[in-house]
Amino acid sequence: MTPVLATDGIAEALAKIASALRTPVLILALLALLLCSWEAGRFLFEYWSRMRAGRGALRGLVAATLASPQQAGALSAKSPGKLAGQALIAIGHALGSGQEGEVERALADYELAVQRTLDRTRILVRAGPALGLMGTLIPLAPGLAALGRGDVSTLASDLRTAFAATTVGLLVGTVAFAITLIRTRMYSEDLADLERAAPSSALPSPMLPSTRSEAAPPLPIPTSPHGWSAPTGQAQQPGSEGAA
Repeated sequence: MTPVLATDGIAEALAKIASALRTPVLILALLALLLCSWEAGRFLFEYWSRMRAGRGALRGLVAATLASPQQAGALSAKSPGKLAGQALIAIGHALGSGQEGEVERALADYELAVQRTLDRTRILVRAGPALGLMGTLIPLAPGLAALGRGDVSTLASDLRTAFAATTVGLLVGTVAFAITLIRTRMYSEDLADLERAAPSSALPSPMLPSTRSEAAPPLPIPTSPHGWSAPTGQAQQPGSEGAA
């Protein structure tokens, strides 16, 4: 009887914890939906700005920045994205101050900023379905208990809450996943343009060593089993063969 009572006590404690999490989980699911809507609005504006700038616009802006670093601030306003504009300003500042090595640091800062931007939707990709699942399972326990008592109205209310949480969680996860994929592709293209243009133009090209090797002295060739002849082009001393 003691193990059974202990198991019942643990099950009752877990049930109370799950019941206590019902309201916080539903609030977090609603908050995730609001954050996803905010990220979707930012993404749509960013995508529209990119389409308006045109494909390959960043490559031309980087080339113009390398040619005239003082115009980096004005050129950054025409960049397809905010992060790319900040990278252009950093590259222009590095070139204007004569610190070409800072271009690589500007690219590294751009990558970190991209990762921070993508992490916001990556969290929603996992958190949305998780909150939806928790919001689905938690109301089922009191709903099934109400069904055992014959209270169908309470069961219907709990099932409606559960299905709504599932829908919200799947919606948040799907939208956040799509935004993450498209943003990853766009930022990868921008980084390729920055890396392709900046290092090759900003950094001085190293002097390549000559590929022509110096003429090596000719190897001696054997003329007899008793020795080696002098290298080609050198006359043999008379009597040297006999002396050998």
